[in-house]
Amino acid sequence: MVGSYDLVVIGTGVAASPIARECRAAGWRVAVVDSRPFGGTCALRGCTPKKVLAHAAAVIDSVARLRGKGIAGEGAHIDWAELIAFKRSFTDPVPERNERSFDEQGIDSFHGAARFVGPRSVRVGDDVLEARRIVVASGAEPVTLPIDGTQHLSTSDDFLELDALPDRIIFVGGGYIAFEFAHLAARAGAQATILHRGDQPLERFDPDLVGLLVERTRAIGVDLRVKHEVKRVEKTPRGVIVHADGTEGEQRFEADFAVHSAGRAPQLDRLDLAAGEVVRDGRGPKLNDYLQSMSNDAVYFAGDVTGRGAPLTPVASLDADVVTANLLQGNHVKPDYTGTPSVVFTSPPIAGVGYLEAQARAAGLRFRVNHRPTPDYFSARHVGETCSGHKVLIETETDRILGAHLVGPEAGEVINLFAIAIRTGLPARDLKRAILAFPTVSNDIQSMV
Repeated sequence: MVGSYDLVVIGTGVAASPIARECRAAGWRVAVVDSRPFGGTCALRGCTPKKVLAHAAAVIDSVARLRGKGIAGEGAHIDWAELIAFKRSFTDPVPERNERSFDEQGIDSFHGAARFVGPRSVRVGDDVLEARRIVVASGAEPVTLPIDGTQHLSTSDDFLELDALPDRIIFVGGGYIAFEFAHLAARAGAQATILHRGDQPLERFDPDLVGLLVERTRAIGVDLRVKHEVKRVEKTPRGVIVHADGTEGEQRFEADFAVHSAGRAPQLDRLDLAAGEVVRDGRGPKLNDYLQSMSNDAVYFAGDVTGRGAPLTPVASLDADVVTANLLQGNHVKPDYTGTPSVVFTSPPIAGVGYLEAQARAAGLRFRVNHRPTPDYFSARHVGETCSGHKVLIETETDRILGAHLVGPEAGEVINLFAIAIRTGLPARDLKRAILAFPTVSNDIQSMV
């Protein structure tokens, strides 16, 4: 069957769905395509389920930190089956709700893998969808690792669907997924190991604050190994053996379950971009400033698949606004990712926005650094947290905040205030003069700047 549309959107996540809905509301004939349940990564396999699980781990951690400080007893623990059932109460209704909503709006839905068969057409199973415009918002997928036995590695998706938590888990790579899930697994009673090939895990974050989190991570029982490059994964009757070259030569790590946590890349290979006359540029598509393909003006990209900006939900939402405006009114809006915060939801969380110190120096900027560990601050002491600190970069001439980096209680909330300051150009002196509620963690900002 051949269908004709004004717009075909590949994907149904945070970037894709708003574009489809807004264009349909403007009177366009719209179709959406997804090879997976409708809803995208954030709602089904990322932010939402991850935060549900992370909060449970934070509760257990809070009880442990306050033992001997007014909290007694050993009874608090994670019931994994109950926790996963609670998580599914958030995720399970999403696909049907999305599909019903598309139907009510008059958006045609297609289940299956889309691939280009022409500059303005894609095939989904036996259907060929032709369109004036095509938006690719297919998200990201785990990067291909140059090691033997990668087929024996599970994904973060697999971890989030575990009905029972394995006793021993290895995370290959030291990024967001590894730290968040290792903290969860450790608090749920598993033995977690992180194998990271570089000197510093969480490379997007300030190294001094990462150092504090690394100490905290090891203190809760996670076996974190840096300078350990995984070479081979071997399947065994009881699980897996991960072979890595480390500081002491080749080592073997046995586990029941091993997770790929070494990063993600735009999901493009299955789309046959060449058939759509869409040129790639490195890992992502070659785009102009309006998120439009430079080789095929009928095609736009949004979200993680662009390879631009950080692979974060707020960035995908911004891309959706940009692409929608450019589709409906012609190219006139460019994405501005200034002041995009990022958070790793460990216990405690680590967060950052703007320049890292090394980046600011490389850019030739002149700035002062306000940096200190803060386990003595009331915000950390009253919850028994020893892993707490900040680093804030303030430009000498303008007093604008160039970067802010936090680890400790509620860092994921406080970083948003710095993000606003960076995006709006609010000077540090104005933050210092602000009247903030006390005692709150946000009030600490005045001593950070």
